[in-house]
Amino acid sequence: MTDRHDPETVARLRAAVSPIESSSPVPEEFAQRPSRRIPPPDPATRDADSDPHAVARAVVLRQLTGAPKSRKQLEDALTRKGCPDDVAAEVLDRFEQVGLVDDEAYAQAFVRSKQAGRGLARRALSHELRAKGVDDEIARAVLDDVDPEDERARAHELVAKKLRSMHGLDRVAQTRRLSGMLARKGYGADVARLVITEALDAQPEHQRD
Repeated sequence: MTDRHDPETVARLRAAVSPIESSSPVPEEFAQRPSRRIPPPDPATRDADSDPHAVARAVVLRQLTGAPKSRKQLEDALTRKGCPDDVAAEVLDRFEQVGLVDDEAYAQAFVRSKQAGRGLARRALSHELRAKGVDDEIARAVLDDVDPEDERARAHELVAKKLRSMHGLDRVAQTRRLSGMLARKGYGADVARLVITEALDAQPEHQRD
């Protein structure tokens, strides 16, 4: 994880919180994922009489402190705080320029996390990215990079794990439950059928004498 005090992160944060009007060209190398260790904003910026841009920047920084967010999630947070639309757009544009808001990087990290943690397949990932406000074109580009073989291997892992708690059930019941589990995680019927058949055929109780 990037140290919040390293020169690049400090430069990006200074660029993000500087006034919109005084923005200068941002080096390409700053276009990276948001740091999860962004320091919390100064509470003074939340004062009702503060400059609306300063308040908006404080809200965005506070949102990014917990975890990366899509631009739409940040827009929604600013709307809940009563931020004017034009101010929100200017501030978020500035955060995009310095790489602290990047929907493509957000989508890539989201996909990796949900594949590893929950074993979600592309169909379910597409639905969740849309719910997070990620543009469909960006989502498709990111999901096109998902290796079908990796996805199938993850389905095998999910089925093997589920089977450990299904001893004593007949093959029909096991197939039904495994199919439902994979469908909820976004796996297509063809992949599910192949993976389940291979897994059940390998079970001692389903092998013919």
